[in-house]
Amino acid sequence: FYFQTDVEICLIGGSCKSPVERFWNGNSMIYILQKARHDEESDPMEESKTDDGIYASELLPREGSGPVALSYRRAKQLISLYTMVQNPNMTHLETGELVVLPPIWIRCDGSDPEHTYWLGAEPLKAGNKITGINLYMVTCDGPTADKTRFSNLEELKMTHKMMHHSSVVMTKGSAQYKLIGAAAMEDTIAESKSTIYVDMTWNTVNKILETPPLISTASLNITLELGDPRSPVYEHYRELQFLLALAEGLKTGVMEWPEPLESEPAVELVQELLTDLKNKLDRSYISENKNETEKIKCDAAAVDSSIKSVFSERGDLDFAEQLWCKMRSVSSYQELIKCFTMVIKSLECGEIQPWIHQGSSSLLSKLIQQSYHGKVEVVPLSGITPIQMLLEIGLDKMKKDYVSFFIVNGGSALLLQDYFISTSVDLQEQVHRVQKLHHMLEIIVSCTVLLQFKHENLFPLTQICMKYYKENPLDEKHVFQLPIRPAVVKKFCQNDHPEIWKVDVSSGHGQKEVKTTWQVSTDPPFEHMTSNNAGLFSDSTVNGSDEEGMYYIAMVKCSQVHLT
Repeated sequence: FYFQTDVEICLIGGSCKSPVERFWNGNSMIYILQKARHDEESDPMEESKTDDGIYASELLPREGSGPVALSYRRAKQLISLYTMVQNPNMTHLETGELVVLPPIWIRCDGSDPEHTYWLGAEPLKAGNKITGINLYMVTCDGPTADKTRFSNLEELKMTHKMMHHSSVVMTKGSAQYKLIGAAAMEDTIAESKSTIYVDMTWNTVNKILETPPLISTASLNITLELGDPRSPVYEHYRELQFLLALAEGLKTGVMEWPEPLESEPAVELVQELLTDLKNKLDRSYISENKNETEKIKCDAAAVDSSIKSVFSERGDLDFAEQLWCKMRSVSSYQELIKCFTMVIKSLECGEIQPWIHQGSSSLLSKLIQQSYHGKVEVVPLSGITPIQMLLEIGLDKMKKDYVSFFIVNGGSALLLQDYFISTSVDLQEQVHRVQKLHHMLEIIVSCTVLLQFKHENLFPLTQICMKYYKENPLDEKHVFQLPIRPAVVKKFCQNDHPEIWKVDVSSGHGQKEVKTTWQVSTDPPFEHMTSNNAGLFSDSTVNGSDEEGMYYIAMVKCSQVHLT
């Protein structure tokens, strides 16, 4: 909602991501105040005038626009109003019964000498009574390559002691390292949103920018976007995309054929498969039905060499799964019908007697089972029936692929059986669950190949992913968190600079605790900083952090005002 036409107020709480969570650890609802955004004909950087008579429609935020900060002077006015309203001693205001408001945080444009980007106020309570207010000031310099501007830890401690009249202070450090970062793809402006960070915290800091000790608490944070051509399992992603196209065609009745996964026409590949099976059947009669078992590797060459030991094509593909591998290159409805016509004719004539896995409920599996008894039901290959037949065998094959992987690498058979591979739900829901399995696959594979994770970490990570996806829809932006031992990522922390390094200097306890925070980061620490302040700093330009050795230095100071 809006205040005096120039201020936009947002109430944030619950599961909403807080824009101040990096430097304020409160867990209550908060007010975020920022400059009201106008329509595209007005200048979003121009100060609003309170007597212009601006209409509410002009204050609606533009689609895709970022938050806009208020001037430091305006933010100070708003903080003063807030503290005055929350002061129980201001009885002459006649505001009625005092209501404790949520904490307030105001975006500032950094135009003051100290480059202030946030001002905050938080009421202190004893029961329902307000006893004081914490006031916060968040400043930031940068980007800069001048490391002489880094603070000295002893100076930080002394400044805190003098400001808060404390004799004893405690220090707590935290650091964030980017293990796998988003990078622009060659020949495209699109960027992958996949990132793997490790956050580390520890008590007792000895010096600025020290490497986190092995006694730190560490948490891996994984966000993985599907479809990165650099992924070791990208071919499996393309296979999933073909499955999704079939599901969409079945739902809408309009089939859009994706680019074929194989270079050879599907009809030729299917004919080769049928001929091979027919020859094997002939040889088996000659050798008095001598049993032959052949491990079939389907398209193993398509699997990246770096992942073959982790996710390779199964060696127990039945006929329906082999047929799916051949028909992934179908590029038209006519080709689809021709392939199934060839298969059904071979079954009807007894030219092939293929084996299939038990438990399949697909229409093709039923026809194959019928062929064992010499009678195959007539199936009209028209409408959506051929699309459904291909979708069914693709689902069966991909489910078994994922089950095989997770059992071998994660030992997670029980969770899989009761949800992800269920056939009691409709085909569309089954496809959605296979998408979830693939997202989990890419997460596990990334940690296995790129971070060399072993079973001790892969197993709990698999459990975390499965638990989330049994309760939530597919979400490529979700951050999966895994507690790990610092030793697992020790080499990354020793060889790389942190994306964020922070130290908290604190004193007091409970509501009397006050904290001074110093932070250095390679990216702008506040989202409204980059949009508002191009060219503000003299030693570099905004986005200078893309250059090696550029840093943003932020400081959070807290002061307490006692009201009783």
